[in-house]
Amino acid sequence: MSAVVVNEVRRGFYLDSVALMQISAELAALAGVEDAVAMNGTPSNLEIMREAGLLAPPGEAAGPNDLVVAVRAGDRPAAETALAQARSTLDREVVPEEEVGTWRPHTLDGAVDRMGDANLVLVSTPGAHAAREARRALDRGLNVMLFSDNVPLEAERVLKERAHALGLLVMGPDCGTAWIAGAPIAFANVVPRGRIGVVAASGTGLQEVAVLLARAGAGISHGIGVGGRDLSDAVGGVSTLDAIDLLASDPGTDHLILVSKPPGTRTARRVFERIAAAGKPCTAVVFGAEGIAPPPGGPVPVPTLKDAVERATGRRIAPDHDAAATARSEAEHLSPGRHTLHGLFCGGTLATEAHAVLAAAGVGAVTGPASSASSGANAPHRVIDLGADEYTVGRPHPMIDPAPRTAELREALADRQAAVVLLDVVLGFGAHPDPARPVRDAVRDAGDDRPAVVASVCGTADDPQDAERQAAMLTDAGVAVAPSNADAASVAAAILRHRR
Repeated sequence: MSAVVVNEVRRGFYLDSVALMQISAELAALAGVEDAVAMNGTPSNLEIMREAGLLAPPGEAAGPNDLVVAVRAGDRPAAETALAQARSTLDREVVPEEEVGTWRPHTLDGAVDRMGDANLVLVSTPGAHAAREARRALDRGLNVMLFSDNVPLEAERVLKERAHALGLLVMGPDCGTAWIAGAPIAFANVVPRGRIGVVAASGTGLQEVAVLLARAGAGISHGIGVGGRDLSDAVGGVSTLDAIDLLASDPGTDHLILVSKPPGTRTARRVFERIAAAGKPCTAVVFGAEGIAPPPGGPVPVPTLKDAVERATGRRIAPDHDAAATARSEAEHLSPGRHTLHGLFCGGTLATEAHAVLAAAGVGAVTGPASSASSGANAPHRVIDLGADEYTVGRPHPMIDPAPRTAELREALADRQAAVVLLDVVLGFGAHPDPARPVRDAVRDAGDDRPAVVASVCGTADDPQDAERQAAMLTDAGVAVAPSNADAASVAAAILRHRR
């Protein structure tokens, strides 16, 4: 029986991208549904739906300001059930404000006019339109957090230079996390406020640092995400430099932590010089900058996020963790012929860190995430970032919808050559309510003759998902849970060494 494809179009209907991703994930998880999305009818989105086999005549006629709900299901009843749920969810989103008792602005100008003391706007629209909205916000005197991804590089550079000239800050694009004056924004965890300020290229690196600070009994003063491309020479580190200046002048910040994916050489040197002039101690985890020496008084480089937190706080994290013993125990249960690794990550910085740890451990050639050095497609081990732009165009981020990562996980668990699968489980506001569950189910379904599975949980016990409950769920399924992403990568490397 061939699949049934149905579309429903709402004219002139807008929801932010996070809400649409959540709706898409809910529909795709329904019984009998093969795939589903809720997207605005821009030309690029229609092409995505067309290539995915989701576009029907009603959707073909949609315009950029229309919302398209597209479902592909095994039969007509399943498709209609999905559409009915979509209607119900969308109708809840447009309840008149007099019924909910809460004012909802419909435009940026309307929000600013009502909230005269606001100084920050979060932009979460399709990347093609995000720069325009960010520019309008800057013109209204607002700092900008650009949650949107797929923003053109030149648009990012222009926005950041304009913000700098206006004395404002642009965080992002693809900035998933921030803490400003203790307030968590977007994908953020419940962590205490403290006296350590963090400037990070992207979301999960910032989350990992904040979570590890909490475990060390410390806290974060401000966490500023600048976007993964900010330290490229094409952008020039504009937001990073501005963030350093802000934290340097903040009386509530005593120590800085800088986190970045591989930077441009010229920009890295400029950032290191600015830190040296800031007058506050700084610890830096800048992957791919090993050959760039900081100036006197500049940041002290360390190899992992865990090392950065331990240096900044003077406290060890999980000193009783024995990676070698865990690796020995996991390796003993592996059947012959298993010798490769699959690293399947939701977080880009966590993927980059894992790649760096594995490479430093000398486990052999590792194909890394797009943002890090790669040893080629024929490398025996692979680390991929499933939250990268190429995986999330028209799809929910795997932190919202674990299904894409779960599919990859099930394939990796069935690989007869795989010795270890390495994972991150990222918690916090906006993330999936129970991300450990699909991992647990996939591992249990794989049976006893499977690769070792090693994971870390980036979260706290106060997060909505409860890190302790998530870790216990994984442990009960036979997953080796490490206290940090770096520790998990070290365990994975040790398992591979045992298989030589």
